[in-house]
Amino acid sequence: MDEHVNSHSAQDRSPIALLKSSPSSSFSSSSSSSSWPADYSSPVWTEPKVSHEADRSYLVANEAIQGVGLTNILVGLSGMEWKDVEKRFNQLASTGNGIEPVVKWSEFGHCIGMQQSAEFASELLRALRRGKEWKTDITKSDMCNRNVDGRITVTDIKQTILLSASTNKLSVTYEEAEDYAALIMELLDNESRGYIEITQLESLFKANQPKASSPIKQLSTATHVLQHNDHFYGELQETMSRVEVLFRTYWRRTWIILVWLLACFGLFTWKFVQYRHRSAFEIMGYCLSTAKGAAETLKLNMALILLPVCRNTMTWLRKNRRINSVIPFNDNINFHKLIAGGIVVGVILHGGTHLACDFPRISGSDRSIFRQTIAVGFGYHQPTYVQILATTEGATGIAMVVLMAIAFSLATRWPRRQSPVLPVSLRRVTGYNTFWYSHHLFILVYALLIIHSFFLFLTHKITEKTTWMYIAFPVLLYAGERIFRAVRSGFYEVDILKASLYPGKVLSLKMQKPEGFEYKSGMYVFLQCPQISPFEWHPFSLTSGPQDDYLSVHIRTLGDWSYQIYGLFQEAVMSGSNGCPKLYIDGPYGSASQDHAKYDIVVLIGLGIGATPFISILKDVVNGVDTEDNDHVRSFTHLFSVCNLKRGPAKVYFYWITREQSSFDWFRDFMKESSNSTQKQSTAEIHNYLTSVYEEGDVRSAFISVIQALHHAKKGIDIVSKTPIRTHFARPNWFNIFSRLASRHRGAKIGVFYCGPSNLARELKGLCTKFSTKTTTRFVFHKENY
Repeated sequence: MDEHVNSHSAQDRSPIALLKSSPSSSFSSSSSSSSWPADYSSPVWTEPKVSHEADRSYLVANEAIQGVGLTNILVGLSGMEWKDVEKRFNQLASTGNGIEPVVKWSEFGHCIGMQQSAEFASELLRALRRGKEWKTDITKSDMCNRNVDGRITVTDIKQTILLSASTNKLSVTYEEAEDYAALIMELLDNESRGYIEITQLESLFKANQPKASSPIKQLSTATHVLQHNDHFYGELQETMSRVEVLFRTYWRRTWIILVWLLACFGLFTWKFVQYRHRSAFEIMGYCLSTAKGAAETLKLNMALILLPVCRNTMTWLRKNRRINSVIPFNDNINFHKLIAGGIVVGVILHGGTHLACDFPRISGSDRSIFRQTIAVGFGYHQPTYVQILATTEGATGIAMVVLMAIAFSLATRWPRRQSPVLPVSLRRVTGYNTFWYSHHLFILVYALLIIHSFFLFLTHKITEKTTWMYIAFPVLLYAGERIFRAVRSGFYEVDILKASLYPGKVLSLKMQKPEGFEYKSGMYVFLQCPQISPFEWHPFSLTSGPQDDYLSVHIRTLGDWSYQIYGLFQEAVMSGSNGCPKLYIDGPYGSASQDHAKYDIVVLIGLGIGATPFISILKDVVNGVDTEDNDHVRSFTHLFSVCNLKRGPAKVYFYWITREQSSFDWFRDFMKESSNSTQKQSTAEIHNYLTSVYEEGDVRSAFISVIQALHHAKKGIDIVSKTPIRTHFARPNWFNIFSRLASRHRGAKIGVFYCGPSNLARELKGLCTKFSTKTTTRFVFHKENY
């Protein structure tokens, strides 16, 4: 589900044309009532019409590039005039070996005012010189407008569009570039002269420049919200201290962890003191007490570690508001990992002290003391160190340590995700499948644990062999869940209604909804493909809404299993075969996203494929608007009952950040649907961010911003996402976004839900805490964990 977000840092600030594509109130969802093409359906398989390299080649090879109009446009973008370009050229020029003054090709960007955009300037120079031997010295005639007429033709505009698109990694076909160029000419060439002036283009940039202040002033405004919140919020509510915010955020986790730590400490102390007074203490001393104390904590943790992964139980308990209000079910996987850490510590203390201290003392103790103390436990035979290791107790203990070491090691982040940090030889044998299968070694571990507990050296009373008492209920519960899941999934073989392949190797599956299958938005299911493996189950968020009569998931190929299932469906789709691979589903299961129903205001943040958990929520909200608009629910009485029976968010903000333009294909139909009415927009606001494009205001993306604004104003369609929703460029300024949310929703409690990499999660969590302490708006952070 993780996708890293990269963006270009913007350096170029044009004094005359810092165009931004967002309207002055860029926080609201952008759409238009203008008509737009009816058929934007997602294709079953799409190939890019023309790649960036093809665009560039077409531009270079098939256009009679004179360099005049193209350079005119970009010089205008940089805020310079031709006399300024000539002045810079003269300052840098030298005669060299020839007669005519020249400058080095690397100085081209400085001459036209794009010294901070060296890469873009190089692409421009390459285009001007048709890509052949372009790294040569530049003469003034190569660069400057010979007629100094400032005329720009439709061909010049078209070339600039293709160059800008290539620089920003956008897919723009030659035909689309022609349409966009014609749009500009239609607007500016009122006299049908066939060209426009530089001044007209500059006026267009100025006209489309938002009235919003510069980024520095925006930051100042946001800071003002924090420093002077009383001015904004009045006396609605007092701000909370950092301690209070942290307490409210973490108190549920804290009390669970404290109870767990106290239980471990209490059991350790109880057993430590107990063996302090045993006769064996005379030989082994505190090593024995430490080992036995650690063993008691191991019994508890081996029982507890199963509970967080009893997913059906967790999902059922979530339904109870009282239990859900005091137990942090969203952290079940983190608690599972925490207990695993406790087991590691317990194994080190228990096994380490036995191997390094207890066993050597037993084998090397004085025979008379041995006979007087623990000889009966060894059949009155003092064993050697090797003989102790060969006993049932020793052998089962060592076997458990080895199996747990394998399982724990393969469950860590690097092996599980096949990190490039690992050697190639290790990466070949690691991955999710390896983690999945190795985790089932714990079946043997629990079996060995039972055997180990019944063959103890120093304990003969059955009442003291309590391991089975600790683990009986959790093991039976977990085993029952696995049996229930196996039986239930047998009834949930699903028919594939539609399989779609999208750019970025994303597979979308629309499946028949099994009878009796009910779920809430934000839940997820497990999928199994017997053709790949009859044992592997993988979790995927449902992207269909609870009201839909089908189930849908979006699978991105990030691991070996997902690559295999993508390959199977790709083969079926491309061959036109009606037979799709067989799939079974198991679920639904609860997740952190379910808690969105607790809040009146919700902020959903997804990176790349991390948007999937939130599509279901947005569909639920949008369909809720449709339901309330129907005639049969318009009566006051019924509307009152609906409001009381079903509580949900009154406002949802969705921020989707992706680094590839083709990613918008994944949910294009949904984005179009969610923007087709004013009522839906008032409930759900969608904000798309494309990080491959230089930020709004950068000279390298300024021309794209102009076209985006004009095309959206006339046709109501965004040129980047091909939907009515306007696309923002580069990464979001989260500080400004949170500032606007705090200003708009004074004194409210806002749920922030995030799915993506951990580095941004830390930033968002910090902002939630900061704004909760500095303003009267409280932000509560939730992160998806699988």
